[in-house]
Amino acid sequence: MRTLEKLQTLVILLSISLGLLLGQLHIIEQYADYFIIPFLFVMLYGLFLTIPLKPLKKAFLNYKFLSTSTIINFIWTPLLAWGLGFLFLSEHPALWMGFIMLMVTPCTDWYLIFTGVAKGNVPLSTALLPVNVILQVLLLPVYLLIFAGTVETVELSTVLESVILVLVAPFALALLSRYVLKKKESFLKNKWTPFFGSGQVFFLALAIMAMFASQGSYLLENLNVLYILLIPVLLYFVINYVLARLIGRFLKFSYENTASLTLTIIARNSPVALAIAVTAFPDQPLIALALVIGPLIELPVLAIISGLLLFTRKNQKATSI
Repeated sequence: MRTLEKLQTLVILLSISLGLLLGQLHIIEQYADYFIIPFLFVMLYGLFLTIPLKPLKKAFLNYKFLSTSTIINFIWTPLLAWGLGFLFLSEHPALWMGFIMLMVTPCTDWYLIFTGVAKGNVPLSTALLPVNVILQVLLLPVYLLIFAGTVETVELSTVLESVILVLVAPFALALLSRYVLKKKESFLKNKWTPFFGSGQVFFLALAIMAMFASQGSYLLENLNVLYILLIPVLLYFVINYVLARLIGRFLKFSYENTASLTLTIIARNSPVALAIAVTAFPDQPLIALALVIGPLIELPVLAIISGLLLFTRKNQKATSI
């Protein structure tokens, strides 16, 4: 598993290729989406199993980090998304709206996995989840009003279902596992936790493969949309990556906190935004298509950024020696 972690970028890119290939089989494309949540669940179970609880409590006291992340995610990012859309998508209003909806909803699951891969501060990133979930639910109608000109109803049940499946349930199961296996502490620490902890990249690869198998056909049938969205999406990632590095340096964050900030302001919550888009704009499929294509670009970028962060961490250690 250690080798798998070192080659995680290659593994993820291979998973994308296999997913697109398997998605050409109709029966696999039809049922692949049923496997995304289970694989995501196991990934996060392993992640929460390895998180020490005491640092998690302390994470809520890091007001400087929480305020910085919140300002970037909910003030800076909507403005950046609108600006990039104005520059590159003004002739495609449906894609522009889908792009904005993707960018204004911070991720509530994937970014924890990539934060773990990049050796970031996972307890601190986990502490952001309640803030990110509540604010995106409250503010998405406001963004729709500002950017689309209409107020649309956000299905709270969609958000709650997502949070329960990929956050509450695996976290509760991890706590239950600790409680049940506390009398077998040696087994818990030496076998159970290392297996699921080290297996995160493997289950991440399976989840990505399932996602691309179920949704990849949209990309292959509408390649022009990918080209239209590619530049603004990549610019968003580059700008926020540089911003996180600069702010982390200015505020004197540790490497772990800078890595956490980087991934929480880059990773987006496309499943929630997609569900809302389908409900709010059923007569504009291009909005939903933008939200499907978004993660097709985002996931390999997150893998590359995780690798860049690890490379930075290695250089910092070498310099300090």
